[in-house]
Formats: sequence, C-alpha cells, structure tokens
Amino acid sequence: MDFTGRKIQSMSHKFQANLEYVSDSTLMWNYRIVVSDEIMEAYKDTDKRIKCSINGNKPIQCALFSNGDGTFYITLNKELRNKLKIEVGDLLDVEISKDESKYGIFVPDFFEELCFQDPEADRYFHQLTPGKQRTLLHIIGKLKSEQKQLEKALTIFDYLKNVEGKLDFKELNEAFKNSRFKM
Repeated sequence: MDFTGRKIQSMSHKFQANLEYVSDSTLMWNYRIVVSDEIMEAYKDTDKRIKCSINGNKPIQCALFSNGDGTFYITLNKELRNKLKIEVGDLLDVEISKDESKYGIFVPDFFEELCFQDPEADRYFHQLTPGKQRTLLHIIGKLKSEQKQLEKALTIFDYLKNVEGKLDFKELNEAFKNSRFKM
C-alpha cells in the first residue's frame, strides 16, 4: 500500500546507470545512482522504500532520495560498494521494486515476539516515525550475533520505556554504554 492506503501493484524496473560521486560536504552519502524521471513516475505516490539489486546481486532494502530539484537517486555506502566491487563511473545493471515489507528494512526473527511480550515498549516503538523505527532496526540488525541483536533490542526497549518514547539518539548511546549487557 502507498501512504494514502491505496494498493500498489508489485512492479519491477530494470535500467542501467553509472555510479556517481557528488562532492558536497553537507551530504551523508555522496555515492549514488540516479533514477530516471520515467521510472520515478511509477513511485511518485509511494513512500519511496524500495528493494534494489545491483549487477544481479541479492536485493538490498533502501530508499529513493530526492535531490530537491525533481531528480531522485539511490545511495550506496562504502561497505556495499566494496562488497559489490564497484567504483565511480562503473556502468551498473540495476533492478528496483517497491519494498512491501512492514518496516522497509531487515527485521530479526525475534523482533515480533519481543514486541508481543512487551506491549509498553511496542507501543512506544510504533509511535515513532517510520524513519526512526528503521534507524533503530538498523542498529539492531547490523550486529552479526542474534544474541547481541536481542541484547541491543532489549536495551532500546528499556530506554524507550524510561523516556516514554521520546527518542534522543545521544541519550540512547549513553543507554547502550550503561546497559546491563556488555555491548
């Protein structure tokens, strides 16, 4: 469904594009793939969360970002560029499709059960914006060990309950440092 509640047909778009570098110190991610206006037309009424496959590799969950001038792009961080062995100027085979998942990001298997077992934390978590929810899920999911993911999730849930859902990332980092778990 899109943000208006309308059902979006599952669609996939394949195209070729060069990996570009934009020199701008205000940007968090400077490496990008520009998405044509023609393809963006299919995503204009969506929340811009997509799955993206590059050169036939396993799709990643990401977003279409606006350049502010009507153009859109997909960002690629250093870890992903290194993993895919791609560099600025490389011509890439790109396939994108609407991300139909609940959060638009990887969610550990235990997360739903954890939400069920802690309704207060679940309520605070789901009152956050979708972007903040994804950020917290990214913090949890980037850890390799499921045990460490669970410990991080429990710390986040404890923190959200302590601050009644008023998320401050600096405070959250302190909560990680002071956690009952060895992070």
